[in-house]
Amino acid sequence: MSKSDPASDAFVYDEFAYFAENMTDLGCEPVRADVARVSHDVGDRAISGLLWGDDPSIVFVHGSAQNAHTWDTVVLLLGRSVLSVDLPGHGHSGWRDDRAYSPSNMADDVASMMSEFAPNARAVVGMSLGGMVTMALASRHPELVDKLVTVDVTPGVTRAKAKHIHDFVAGPQDFPSFAEIFERTVQFNPTRSASSLRRGIIHNALRKSDGSWQWRYDRRGPAPGADVSKPTSPTDLWSDVETIVADHLLVRGGADGSVVDDEDVAELAKRRPASRVVVVPDAGHSIQGDQPEALAEIVADFVDG
Repeated sequence: MSKSDPASDAFVYDEFAYFAENMTDLGCEPVRADVARVSHDVGDRAISGLLWGDDPSIVFVHGSAQNAHTWDTVVLLLGRSVLSVDLPGHGHSGWRDDRAYSPSNMADDVASMMSEFAPNARAVVGMSLGGMVTMALASRHPELVDKLVTVDVTPGVTRAKAKHIHDFVAGPQDFPSFAEIFERTVQFNPTRSASSLRRGIIHNALRKSDGSWQWRYDRRGPAPGADVSKPTSPTDLWSDVETIVADHLLVRGGADGSVVDDEDVAELAKRRPASRVVVVPDAGHSIQGDQPEALAEIVADFVDG
């Protein structure tokens, strides 16, 4: 058993060891990956990310309970310099002591990281929670966002619409073996390939010294004593959308699993008529996982448009 096998006692995590597999899954030839792990301090914490190339033109922001590697296949297909961010409390980024992971707080962190590692980027792509963060980013820091792509999310998405996602995230934190964490992940992602789910777990979970696995992201919930009586409402988030001046595209999944419905699209048209909508057939919520080639083409056409 090899160091790359997560079920092996000899397993060693190498986050850059799987890019050839990403391409092979699509029937494509492996490409050279010029990528490095970078870090940016924000107060007493650090925000981490993947810097592909040296002058990013696009910034990618992942969804809740994900990390920067969710974009690997899309980035490899694009073949251009990008910055893929680990949101606070996710991936290799530090956790907030106050556990205040609001879209606006995280948007300010992303803006700060862009200033160091992607000063010339003007296109931002965000999926799910990352989409909400990038909407807040475009509203709060309009000088940083000329073009905005949100992937399968609007402020109209509710816990009920995303129940299948919340049910998965609300599961156990620890698993005795890789086989068990893999089995649960497959159960909730039946349309994804086994190899892509395996990579996703390797990037999104930690193997402990006893061979058990645990999810990498912050799952502690609100801090003790935090005021949660007035959470951000959909109305507040829609107000952010109304202030966006960037060119905006919503990419919506067209299959089961998408959390965006026709009412959301109608509300977007009402709140911001200039926004455009593209539907990706055979893709659910995780379009970057279900149809990465289609998403890469959409992003490239829109950014270059």
